[in-house]
Amino acid sequence: MTTRTGAPAAAPIALIGAAHPGPTVAVTTVMTVLAVALGQSADRVVLVALAVLTGQLSIGWSNDLVDVRRDREVGREDKPLATGAVSTRTATIACGTAVVLTVVLSLACGLLAGVVQLVGVAAGWAYNLGVKATVWSWAPYAVAFGGWPVFVWLAGDPGSPPPIWLPVAGACLGVGAHLLNVLPDIADDAATGVRGLPHRLGAARLPGAALLVLLAGTVTALVGADAPLVAVVATLVAVGALGVVVLRGRGRAPFAAAVGIALVDVVLLVVAL
Repeated sequence: MTTRTGAPAAAPIALIGAAHPGPTVAVTTVMTVLAVALGQSADRVVLVALAVLTGQLSIGWSNDLVDVRRDREVGREDKPLATGAVSTRTATIACGTAVVLTVVLSLACGLLAGVVQLVGVAAGWAYNLGVKATVWSWAPYAVAFGGWPVFVWLAGDPGSPPPIWLPVAGACLGVGAHLLNVLPDIADDAATGVRGLPHRLGAARLPGAALLVLLAGTVTALVGADAPLVAVVATLVAVGALGVVVLRGRGRAPFAAAVGIALVDVVLLVVAL
C-alpha cells in the first residue's frame, strides 16, 4: 500500500479502483455486445472492445486525478488517490499509457471510426476538466454515448452510415446514466462547488427525469430497430422492472439499473438486426 505521499508502487487493485471500474466495464460491455450484434468478426470485436476499454480507463483515471484535492476535502474513502492507496504519479503514467493505446487502437478500426471514438473520449475528458460543474454537464455524455455506437458501426462497415436512431438512442441512454451516476455524490459535489445539471435539478427530481430520458432512448431503439413483437414486449417488461429500481433504488442501484436498461436495448438490437 502507498501512503498519502505516494512513494511506493501502488497496488494493482487500487489502481483499477481509481479507473471507475463500474462505468468502465459497463460501457465496454455494451459496445462489445453491440459489435457482436452487428455481426462483426471476432478480431474486429476484440479491437473495438480494447479501443473502448482503453478510452474508458483514460477517462476514469483522469477524473480521479482532476478531483483528488476535492475528494480529499470531503473525505472520500472510496477514492484510492484521495486515501493515498495509489500515487498520483502512478495514476498519471497509467492514464497517459491508456491515452496512447486508445489513439492507436481507435485509428486501427479505421480513420473515420477512430475519429468518432476519440471525440467521445475527448468529451469524457472535457466533462472531467470542468464541464461537469456547469449546466452543460449532460452534453459530454450526449456526445460520447451518441458517438460510440456510431464508432462501433463504422468499425465494421465504414462505407455505410449508421441509421440516425442509433446515436439518438445512445445519447438518451448516456444522459440518463449521467443523471443517476451523480445522485449518490450530489451532497459532496455541492459542498465543493460542483453545480452540473443534476445538481440544479435536485436529488428529488433526478430519478424521474433520468427515467424519462432512458425511456426515450428505449422507445427510439424499439421504433428504429423494427423488432418483432415478442422482443418488444420482453424489452418493455424488462425496462419497466428496471425503471422501478431507478425510481425506488438507493445508492448505486439506480445507476446500475440504467446500465441494465442500456444492455436490454442492446440485446434488443441483437434480436432485431
